Amino acid sequence: MQKASSNLSISINFAYPFRLHQVSFEAPLCEGIRREQLSLIGDYSSSAEFFVTIAVFAFLYSLMATIVYIFFQNKYHENNRGPLIDFVVTVVFSFMWLVSSSAWAKALSDVKIATDPDEVQLLIAACKVQSNKCGSVQGPRWSGLNTSVVFGFLNFVLWAGNIWFVFKETGWHKGASRHPGGASEKQAGTFNQPPYSQGSFDPSGSYSTQGNLSQLSEYSQVGGPTSYSNQM
Repeated sequence: MQKASSNLSISINFAYPFRLHQVSFEAPLCEGIRREQLSLIGDYSSSAEFFVTIAVFAFLYSLMATIVYIFFQNKYHENNRGPLIDFVVTVVFSFMWLVSSSAWAKALSDVKIATDPDEVQLLIAACKVQSNKCGSVQGPRWSGLNTSVVFGFLNFVLWAGNIWFVFKETGWHKGASRHPGGASEKQAGTFNQPPYSQGSFDPSGSYSTQGNLSQLSEYSQVGGPTSYSNQM
């Protein structure tokens, strides 16, 4: 390879949606000024687009829910339909945040491997020659993409924690909170019944009652009066 007649710098630009097989670059050959056309390996667009789609729809729903909470509070609680819809949607978005963040984290790991300078050098024919030395001048910057993965899992925690607060607004939670109180009141009414008494009629037509909880007892002293006399 002639260093004077060859451009030894190779710049590879890739971005969202990370269809790496469509990212092409030119690498110099050892035969004069001729260059070869190469492309990266892999297609990770599905995971990236899925993650972005969930983020966009979650933002739109959060914006719509905020407007409903502020300006349509009465309509929200009407017939308990609003809290139930909000609860179901919150559960769905929590699950989708977990799935999309996990998928994007795995895809980002694969993108890092596919774009690693050592892996890219294996694609270049000139780098396979032992007399040539290939190395990386500057590697990719992953800080922004790593932050997106962190924010994805933070959104999952946020939405999952919000499930409890939305559930408290539904009729399911209110109905469950009423049942224990009703059972205790029912038991209290059972134990606070007045004493039961039995009544009977005798042939003479008079009515007499007997209580089973309290009975009257008469006590009398048997024996005549006792007197004391002083005999002189």
